[in-house]
Amino acid sequence: MSFQTSMKPAALAVLAALSAIAVAHGAEQTLPQVTVEDRAERADGPVRGYRATRSATFTKTDTPLKEIPASVSVVPAELIKDQGMQSIADVLRYVPGTQGAQGEGNRDQVVLRGINTTADFFVDGIRDDMQIFRDLYNLERVEVLKGPGGMIFGRGGAGGVINRVTKMPAFSPVGQASFSLDSYKRARTSIDIGNKLNDAAAWRLNAMAEEGASFRDGFDMKRYAVNPTVTLLLSPTTALTLGFEHARDERTADRGIPSRSGIPFDTGAGSFFGNADQSEARSTVDGFAAVLDHDFGGGTRINNSFRATGYDKFYQNVYANGSVTGAGLVKIEAYNNTDERTNIFNQTDLTTKFTAGSFEHTLLTGLELGRQDSTSVRQTGFFNAATSANVSAASPYAVATNFRPSGSNADNSVKADIAAVYLQDQIALDREWKLLAGLRYDYFKTAFDDRRTLVAPTDLARTDTALSPRLGLIWSPTAASTYYASYSSAFLPSSEQLSLAANTAELGPENAKNYELGARWDLLPKLTLSAAAFRTDRNDVKVNDPVLAGVLVMTGQQRTEGIELGLQGEVARNWEIYAGYANLDGRITKGTTVPAGRKLGLVPQDAFSVWNKFTLGGGWSTGLGIVYQSETYTSTSNTVKLPAFARADGAIFYSFSDNKTRLALNVENLFDKKYYPTAHNDNNISPGAPRNVRLTLSTAF
Repeated sequence: MSFQTSMKPAALAVLAALSAIAVAHGAEQTLPQVTVEDRAERADGPVRGYRATRSATFTKTDTPLKEIPASVSVVPAELIKDQGMQSIADVLRYVPGTQGAQGEGNRDQVVLRGINTTADFFVDGIRDDMQIFRDLYNLERVEVLKGPGGMIFGRGGAGGVINRVTKMPAFSPVGQASFSLDSYKRARTSIDIGNKLNDAAAWRLNAMAEEGASFRDGFDMKRYAVNPTVTLLLSPTTALTLGFEHARDERTADRGIPSRSGIPFDTGAGSFFGNADQSEARSTVDGFAAVLDHDFGGGTRINNSFRATGYDKFYQNVYANGSVTGAGLVKIEAYNNTDERTNIFNQTDLTTKFTAGSFEHTLLTGLELGRQDSTSVRQTGFFNAATSANVSAASPYAVATNFRPSGSNADNSVKADIAAVYLQDQIALDREWKLLAGLRYDYFKTAFDDRRTLVAPTDLARTDTALSPRLGLIWSPTAASTYYASYSSAFLPSSEQLSLAANTAELGPENAKNYELGARWDLLPKLTLSAAAFRTDRNDVKVNDPVLAGVLVMTGQQRTEGIELGLQGEVARNWEIYAGYANLDGRITKGTTVPAGRKLGLVPQDAFSVWNKFTLGGGWSTGLGIVYQSETYTSTSNTVKLPAFARADGAIFYSFSDNKTRLALNVENLFDKKYYPTAHNDNNISPGAPRNVRLTLSTAF
């Protein structure tokens, strides 16, 4: 089924039905007018400078952060702009309790509270789980929920989720453009324009293009994206927002360097192991979104969000798949993969505010329906007749002579049907105490069509149902302080990422549970300190049966315990800060495929980051940031470590007299330190970039 043919009937049916209901209801009553504004630019909006005050990521209702019983970090557009962030990995550098992973050089991959994931990404609250890179060009902010979020987000999300909040049309002029160039001749341009068409319609267009190289030998990349949106006021109480995004990303798939004797191999930061010319990752994303919002009056509101997205991805690696031997040799292997996916999701949320007895309620009821169609084909790379080549680590180059199906290489088509209902109540018990309680029921059915020809194909199917509860108690003794205790959960079915195998199809879901105590204090009117102490358990992890070969049992457990601190806002009128610290202990507590007691990969015990922006006057301002990470294992093998490191970043900004045009000079890795921030496994280690200077000219009009 193609993306276009599967999307159109569902989109038209949903929009036609809901629009008719909303318009008809609006014609019957005189109701309060819907106000549609740019969420980032409202005077009373959720983000001012570096400090966020509200979020809807965790509750699906517009809620003050101090009333959310969970760790939520909001990275606003202004911080993204000041640091010149261009990727999800850039964003996570300043979010405590999170870590960017390498993702084999072809996708966003993250570690959230010790749980490594490629799937827990959302855009405007809707699943965006394809293994791709995501740009930040059209974002108002990035919200990171830490801890299981099954009640809101459904399957997965064991360690948390990352939600991108996109820019919406504004009924006022919007005009911004920028151009940047860095030390590696990477050029980037972006534009953000919009206005109202009339009193009942507004539009917005975000677009970007980027091309260039990096410090890595043979690396190049090219990407572009365009995202037009329009908001239509169908009645004084009804708004419909439509959007479409087309994005293309092409780059060298870079899997870094191998290890030797338990540490990264000592080689130049640019050394490419394998073959850069034969390593590529390219993806195309086409997504349509429709959001219908209707206010019934009296505190009742309905919101329907529909999103249909088609993904087309290809990647190929010629890479190191072993450590450097005592003889100075390294094994090179190769493969490629073609993936296509269509995601169709519809979420309907009804929010009602009312008073029962002496308690004030914000009641959310919701329904989510979804369909995912995915195909995957993998081929092995051959070096003449062999599937690997041993080459000198001093000149680690090899050419794959051909790629073809081999052995158990994947060739499958997967269809998943998703249905969920959820109920949540935010109860104000009195002026100081609030209670949040929620429950979600998920139905997740997967059909796996095995199309392999070199082995006997095995078609598989599995249906899982799960309940995901959540409970939180909030105490606000003063207007400037809040304390909470919470419990949340999530479930992880065997087919979570649209794949099944003969030894997983009969196994039930794993689960994750989170226990947390937290607090938020407004130290100053615009400066907030947050803290959380937590324990996140991933339970029923699949383990090799000790007796029956090839059989899995669900007896494993991994646990992450720790504390997180965050500080955001204005220290003084001329000083803004965004800082975070995490102390984590991630380990295997019950044997999985590795023994109990092993540390989790890519979970440093200590991680600290701080970014300061100082306004100097006369149009000048400056920024200074530090990122520190203690040593960490690359995987649960606990045989290879990434050394501890500290990296400093700096910036100088000059705003011209019209206060609309700004010139920014950003310097990453100010002191040119050699470091290794992350990895994919023991022998795919990412070197950190040497000093990089980026000049950006931006203007508003």
